[in-house]
Amino acid sequence: MFTLRKTLKPSSIFTTAHRLITTIKLPELPTTAAYDDLIYTAGRDRDFAAVHHLLNHRHANGFFTTTNTFNFISSDLTILNDVLTTVSNLNEKNCRKKSYESLITRLCKLQLIDEALRAAEAASAVGIHGGDATTFHPILSVVTRKKDFDLGWRVVKIMKANNIARDVTCYNFFLTAYSVSGDLRSNVVVLKKMAQEGLNADARTYDALVLGACKVGKMDAAVAILRRMVDDGVEALYATYAHVIGGLVRLDYCAQAVEFVMSYGGKDKKLDSHNFGLLATRLIGVKKVEEAKYVLEEMVNRDLDMSENLQKYYSEDVQ
Repeated sequence: MFTLRKTLKPSSIFTTAHRLITTIKLPELPTTAAYDDLIYTAGRDRDFAAVHHLLNHRHANGFFTTTNTFNFISSDLTILNDVLTTVSNLNEKNCRKKSYESLITRLCKLQLIDEALRAAEAASAVGIHGGDATTFHPILSVVTRKKDFDLGWRVVKIMKANNIARDVTCYNFFLTAYSVSGDLRSNVVVLKKMAQEGLNADARTYDALVLGACKVGKMDAAVAILRRMVDDGVEALYATYAHVIGGLVRLDYCAQAVEFVMSYGGKDKKLDSHNFGLLATRLIGVKKVEEAKYVLEEMVNRDLDMSENLQKYYSEDVQ
């Protein structure tokens, strides 16, 4: 933990309040972008009293912070203490929470993970600022995509130390990153942790597991996981179908890919357009001309939408 340095002395409160009322510019037409622009100018000028007022004002008017709200933070980190103090002193708990999350997202975008963790711990301090699992999501997203799993698990420990309950999204970041690396053993460890904490799998969880199976060429397992997902009543993401279609074609299981897409056809026209269209595109890419023609003819027979490229291919090479 750390102590936030105050930027306003008690003796200056009246003077500061008067200046805020008389000098701070507010948006003529309130929008999130307009507030972000004014906060950017105030932050760049190190006018944190104005930043404080604008953050409170926008929240009171229903304009939440965005990923651009703290864009005035760049390479100069000497302002971070002032920013943290400003956010910690905002009026409403939800205003503080949203502001912390936007600040953390900005710091993560700049790859300033230690500073983002500092902000997340401040947001979580004794529960007064409303920090929760979503506060840590940007950090876990960055460190797992960078394959820095040791740091990722350290973040989880920090959450535990601050009594922040993990949610399924926290663990999905690990599952996806391990799956991209083809590390299925680590995925088993993550799933055990989820079970111990009473967390149920969601669409992203299954998507990561299907991706992992496809990465290591275990296509039977990938299809089985997808079927289990559907049987459990979890709606599969388009990306999940794409993992299977791409994996089958990549391994030259083209007939099985056609069979797979056909087996899920006829229930959702938009999904069918995606799956059949993706399969046709993948088959064309590996020069499986006859299979591609068959899939395109099926698309026409089922009245499915085609991309411009597929329409062109169909008119020139199939009809």
